[in-house]
Amino acid sequence: MLAFYRKYWRTAFDIGLIVLTVYLTMLAFSYLYRIAAPIFLAFIIYLIIEPLARFLARRGMKKSIASAISVIVFVLIILGSLVGAGVVFTQQMSDLISQLPQYRDIVIKESTALMNYIQMKYETLPHDVTDRINSYISDFAAVAETWLKTFLSWLVNHVATFSTFIFNFAIAIVLAYFLSTEISSWRKLAQEKTPRTFKNAFVFLRDNVFRGLGVYIKAQAKLISISFTVIFISFLLLGVDNAFSIALLCALFDVLPILGIPVIFIPWITYLFIVGHTAQAIWLLVILVTVMLTRQILEPKITGNTLGVSAFTMLSCMIISLSIFGVAGLILSPVLVILIKALFDQGYLQRWIRMPSEEFDANPLSPHLEHSGHSTHDSKQE
Repeated sequence: MLAFYRKYWRTAFDIGLIVLTVYLTMLAFSYLYRIAAPIFLAFIIYLIIEPLARFLARRGMKKSIASAISVIVFVLIILGSLVGAGVVFTQQMSDLISQLPQYRDIVIKESTALMNYIQMKYETLPHDVTDRINSYISDFAAVAETWLKTFLSWLVNHVATFSTFIFNFAIAIVLAYFLSTEISSWRKLAQEKTPRTFKNAFVFLRDNVFRGLGVYIKAQAKLISISFTVIFISFLLLGVDNAFSIALLCALFDVLPILGIPVIFIPWITYLFIVGHTAQAIWLLVILVTVMLTRQILEPKITGNTLGVSAFTMLSCMIISLSIFGVAGLILSPVLVILIKALFDQGYLQRWIRMPSEEFDANPLSPHLEHSGHSTHDSKQE
């Protein structure tokens, strides 16, 4: 054990410093987010309204007027759409929650009928076995109803309490307008007063993290919009109740890596098969396969080069960050994961973390380890 500590104490110390730095950064960001949420929202709104304001300014319009027009367009179109969608989603999800007990009773009734049918076909099946199975099905249906009702109620409450954020959002819009009109002076001030070390760090983040993250978010937004459109139109053609809300809920789950739309469709299809709605279940299965195939076909073309981070790693970091730091951790975790990947690719981790040289033939943190290995192997073959 002492030999292990002698070999790896420097490595553990270096990793500990990096973890401590990450933890303090996340903690500071979460604290700042709680006390200054409108400012962070203002930066997001600024990124949305600035392209139109810059376009109008290049056409000879005064920047203050161009920014005002861009803000008005943002409020009328984007914010109006969000509020309208939120109202419809809340109403339809509330109706769905009220119908859950009815669906639970249908599942129990159909399952009991199925067990009675099985018992009639196989008379040797003991009565206590069917009673236990019926009891298990009833308990499972009750638990599933409770979980689903809790989740949907949480979702509806968070959407319904959107009105509590209107004040912060209004402040953020005002701040974004002033930021758009004053961005030149702020950039000049940052250029003159910022230390060179922070400038280099910002350039690294901009080139290796923010730019790639922005492209990835735009690509995912396109894919999610396509999935929502296909599901919504399909539900309208099938006459599904609460089509808009269910399609929007599928789009929300489509954001999550690994999980995705099947989390909604598979239990729903299973329920329809149990209650005997076989035709509708088959149509939903066709919709699910169509959406998944469409996403698999379009994703390489729209996304292009991925960020190089596995879905499991991204989702795990998002869950851990959400548990420790709340919403701020959920927002910052993708940036953090992509930053660590960029630091690895650029060779910074190899310089910052000292590994015991006697333990490895080559530094495991070397970004070109796999490539150099292939090159060596190819040269030997030649």
